[in-house]
Amino acid sequence: MIWKSLDDFIAMGGDGFYVWGSYLVTAVIIVAEILMLRARRRGVEKIRQVQIILSEQTKHETTT
Repeated sequence: MIWKSLDDFIAMGGDGFYVWGSYLVTAVIIVAEILMLRARRRGVEKIRQVQIILSEQTKHETTT
């Protein structure tokens, strides 16, 4: 398909709302997934740090 102007490209032959809407939804979902993965990773790192601290405290208590 050849477009004569930017408006024709954006309109996509009358289907622009669905085309650009699907791109928008896809982009939002990808960004949300990235943000959720970052939050989950931070949570796991915090839990791991607590486990390390507790493990060190337990070792210290058993040796004294």
